[in-house]
Formats: sequence, C-alpha cells, structure tokens
Amino acid sequence: MTHHANTPAPLPRKPVVLVPACNKPLGEHPFHMAGKKYVDAVRLAGCTPLIVPTALPEEIAALLDLADGVLLTGSKSNVHPSHFSEDVHDPRLPLDPDRDAWTLPLIRAAIARGTPLLGICRGAQEANVAFGGSLYQAVQQSSGPQGPFADHRSDDSQSAEQQYGPAHPVDVVPGGRLAEILPLGRFDVNSLHGQAVKTLAPGLRVEARAPDGLVEAFSVAEAKGFNLCLQWHPEWQAASNPQSMALLQAFGAACRSWRDRRQPQAPVPAHRTPVP
Repeated sequence: MTHHANTPAPLPRKPVVLVPACNKPLGEHPFHMAGKKYVDAVRLAGCTPLIVPTALPEEIAALLDLADGVLLTGSKSNVHPSHFSEDVHDPRLPLDPDRDAWTLPLIRAAIARGTPLLGICRGAQEANVAFGGSLYQAVQQSSGPQGPFADHRSDDSQSAEQQYGPAHPVDVVPGGRLAEILPLGRFDVNSLHGQAVKTLAPGLRVEARAPDGLVEAFSVAEAKGFNLCLQWHPEWQAASNPQSMALLQAFGAACRSWRDRRQPQAPVPAHRTPVP
C-alpha cells in the first residue's frame, strides 16, 4: 500500500463554544433551552456550538477543558438580585436561579483561564454581576449622571422583526477592544432590555454607551483572553449585519487562536515513504 505525498493534511477541528442553556418549564416538566439564533451565531463565527445544561460546580473545569470559547446568551429571565445584595423589584419578571448558580462561577473561571468569552444581553449582565457589579432592575425607572434613562424595553405588541430593529446608536469608547473591531465611533444597535449595568464591577472597562449614558458594552480590562460583553443583540439576523459579523468573526478568530495554543497541531511530514 502506497501513501501519496500529495495526500492533503486533515483540517483542524472547528473550535467548540459552550452555550449555557436556560431553564424553562414545558407543562409540568423542566427543560434546558437555548435560542436557535445564538447557536446560529456560533456557527457564523466558524465554531461548533455545544449547548450545556445546568452544571454542577465540580463540572465547570471539565467543561472548560472541552471549550475553546463561551457564548453567554440573552434570555427573558433576569439575574437574581440577591447576587448584588438587592431584593426582587418586580416579582412578575422571570428569574433563573439555576442558570445563575453555575454561569457566574463559569464566567470567573473562563476569564481566569483566558478562554474567549462573548456575553449578550443577560449574558453581559451576568458577567458584570459575576465580578461584583450591580444592575438596574428597572432601567425605565432609574436615573444616571445624565438624568433619567430612556425606556429600553421592547414592545411585546410588535413583531420580532420590529422589536429587534435598530433602537438607538451607541458611542464606542476609543482605545478599547470594541473600537479595535468596529472603529466606527458610532453605529445603531437593536438594544432591548429592562435591566442593565448599574455599578460596573471592579476591573471592567466601558466599551460603549447609549445616548442616555447607559453602559451598552464592556470588557474585563486585564483579562488574558478575548472577552466582550454587549447589551444589544448582534446574533439577530447577524449574517446580514456587517457590525454583527465583524464581532462574531473576531470572537471566532479568538476561539481558533485559543484552540491552537491549547492543542497545537502535529506537524505534517514533508513526504511519506512508500510502504510495500
């Protein structure tokens, strides 16, 4: 049997990105769920999505051993305010304490390792809380240094297409991670949320703000690896949005780099000796 010198080398596997699931009942039974648009966004980043159910604390290290990236999804549920020493403001709003219980330590562990991390909406809020920050539980009832905030909530009477349409511009902070990816200065986003960053956790850096001053993007400034947390939804119809694709491509490139540093590819021989 002869091995030909021109046999192509096997392609490296795509990076694996963990997508933590939410916990929701269907009838009387609990289910783990993740939105398809987030899974599709991972694939647009050139990676393989792996939806992960609620994990035990002792499973987090093993999961990160498998992962080349983490994508924290948005959700209808909010981070439980007990994690930033507040009572529940509106008990009608959904919570997901099972997700909180493992994503908060997952975030800290991923950043400590250098695993690339992209947080979206709830995922961004989780990251801020994970590092000791707090949230406005009702942005529309709150004020910042510039005065009362606008109402950033979606109108549930509208179609999804309308709800996820451009809501307002964001102003990118020069010199940050977001400015490297999108050096536009200002662009429109489809931000829709009732909660948002109140006190930014120590060590986090503002990457963009809404016109009313609300934090719309931030990063862990001194982290070893790529990380970016966004209050808006770049995953929505990302393939037709140049800003979204730039963000996903940057995340995907970071995941590939992390994969290659963790698991260097074996060198391909220059030639193969025929075997009789």
